[in-house]
Formats: sequence, C-alpha cells, structure tokens
Amino acid sequence: MAMLIWIACLLAAVSQQRTPTEQITLLPSQDGKASAVVITTAGVDTVLDQPYQTAAIDSKGATVSAGNGADIGSRYASTLTAMPQRAAVFTLYFVTDTDALVPESAARLADIKAQLASRPAPEIIVIGHTDTVAKQVYNDELSLRRAATVKQMLVEVGIEADRIAVQGRGKRELLVPTADGVDEPRNRRVEIRVR
Repeated sequence: MAMLIWIACLLAAVSQQRTPTEQITLLPSQDGKASAVVITTAGVDTVLDQPYQTAAIDSKGATVSAGNGADIGSRYASTLTAMPQRAAVFTLYFVTDTDALVPESAARLADIKAQLASRPAPEIIVIGHTDTVAKQVYNDELSLRRAATVKQMLVEVGIEADRIAVQGRGKRELLVPTADGVDEPRNRRVEIRVR
C-alpha cells in the first residue's frame, strides 16, 4: 500500500512539472532604444522588457528568467550566426535651407560609403528630414531633395541606384522636438538605413 501511495505521489509530481513548449528571448535592439514584447498565455500578459530576458511558455502560462549576452550567445550560437547582418543607420546633417552637407558630415561620408560597399547586396533607404523653419510643402520638397542628393553620392561610389529608395519626411519626424519656426541643426538630416 505504501508503495502505491509513493507511486501516486510521484506521478502527481511529474504531471505537475512544467515543461516549456516554447521559449522567447528578447535580444537588445540594434539602435540601443528600449524595446519590449508582450506574451499572452492562458489569459495572462507577460512582459519581457530587459535585454536577454527569456520566457518559458507552457499551457499554464509563462515563467520569466533573466539572462545575459554570453549565455544567450552560447546557447543560440548557430541561430545567431545564421542571422543576416544587422541593419545599420547613418545620419548626415545639412546646412540650413540647402541640400549641402555640413563639414562634419561630409568628412564622415567616405567611411559610410566604405561600410555600405562592404555589405553584399545592401538594401538602402535614404530618408530626408528638415527643421521647422519653413512651410510644410517646402520642407517636404527640401527633405526629398536632400535624400536624392545623398542617393546620388552613393551611386557615384558604385552602389546600384535600384538598391536605394528615397523618402522625404519634411518636419514630421523631428529628432529634437521644437515649435514651428525653430532652426535646429540636428533636425536637418538624412538617415541612411541599410539592411
């Protein structure tokens, strides 16, 4: 009889053991900005909001554990090495009311071009931005002109034109929020996003 009770207790303990059916790990974002993921299981939300946190998910919910880069790197080494090269974002700044680069950005251009050329078959999006000094229509045109200028610079160093898309956002996505009519140098920019 004691043996049957012991076996029943063992079976109950084994059946209550939680074996994850899925694991989700939050990797650091490329741009250093905070990111998070919400997992809903069994009607309960679980938030991963720290790099390398892992949620082990089973039918009863999710269990979160902290991780570190070395542990995740060794555990998922083959997956991480198979991933495509990380996207990159480069920012160039412009002289007020022109599509001419400021000297500091012009000096960085050679390094940016070399990094882009080293990527096999890059997909590039060039996004132009302005400050808030002029009217919306003018800023839209200027931001697109800035993007087109940078695209031409990239084509001149051998990047295929059909791999480069251009967009103009005008003053819609300010890097530094300002009121209308403010001459903010960090808003006069082009972002080069590469995948």
